Amino acid sequence: FDEGLKMQFSTLEALEIYLSSDIIDVRDLMESIEELEIELHNSGENECFELTILMGIMSDLKDMGADEEWRGDWYPATLIRDSYFFNYAQDLAEDIGALKDAEWPHNCIDWEYAADELKNDYFSVEIIGSTYWTR
Repeated sequence: FDEGLKMQFSTLEALEIYLSSDIIDVRDLMESIEELEIELHNSGENECFELTILMGIMSDLKDMGADEEWRGDWYPATLIRDSYFFNYAQDLAEDIGALKDAEWPHNCIDWEYAADELKNDYFSVEIIGSTYWTR
């Protein structure tokens, strides 16, 4: 999630934009929940639709990873949208130094197969109709 696009979840539209990201940083969800809880407390209202949605997502993610501890439970730090996983696999291979900048072997690698193999180390989770991968 691009920090420059970070927004308050004051409308459902903003929440939908955030949740349509290719990569979601779960720590941003945690921070948004905490901010919404403060706003809800300060407003004296009893309910917040966006907060309910985010808490449901966090409930689904609970104990799916051991990257981030929050409120006594463990959560994954990152969610990768299924439609972006192919690009994620390529970026990861480059980031960990598995490939060099030469044309070969880039043009010989079956990236779809490589991405599918990488998914074996990940769990899938459905979030508002979209599949995300995490580990």
